[in-house]
Amino acid sequence: SSIEPNLLTDDIIDIAAGEGKILPHFHIPLQSGSDKILGLMRRRYRRSLFAERIARISDKIPLAGIGADVIVGFPGETDSDFSDTYSFLSDQPLSYLHVFSYSERPGTAALSIPEKIENRTREERSRLLAGLSVNKHNDFLILNTGKPSRVLFEHSRSGSSITGFSSNYIRTEAPWNPKLAGEVKNVILSGILPAGRMSVEIIN
Repeated sequence: SSIEPNLLTDDIIDIAAGEGKILPHFHIPLQSGSDKILGLMRRRYRRSLFAERIARISDKIPLAGIGADVIVGFPGETDSDFSDTYSFLSDQPLSYLHVFSYSERPGTAALSIPEKIENRTREERSRLLAGLSVNKHNDFLILNTGKPSRVLFEHSRSGSSITGFSSNYIRTEAPWNPKLAGEVKNVILSGILPAGRMSVEIIN
């Protein structure tokens, strides 16, 4: 589940760092890297708190997977506000982004904000952040190459491979073996594959 930065306490991070039953993967909504837009969204945090939480996770669990939700095109988001978001996210040690374009919803307070963002601008901003997410994820894969992990293999088959997820939320592939389905195995994350996946060497 995702957890907002104002609810992600030091205790939660410390427990995750010290408890093997909790996997090192966090999904933390940011929504905007502009404090002005966070205020318009009526969020209960500002970007400094988000950065502080990310820094603590990275210090306590260096290879933790950390994802973030981001909304582009919220009413009132200027080019400068989006630039702030892009720059802020570029500086954060995130492993991926979930990017959403703002869409109008009846009955929401945002409808009363006059500065609407054109759809083509929303799409362009979304495209730019999607590209940043790809780069972030690739950097994360490089960081994990050669590192040990544990993988839960799924029952689905992908061509001649069986897929799974590492404990820090990297999608992995190994040669198809139906006996691996539903099993958790110790592995070495051995190489980077297309589509943001990693090959694995099974240890036991």
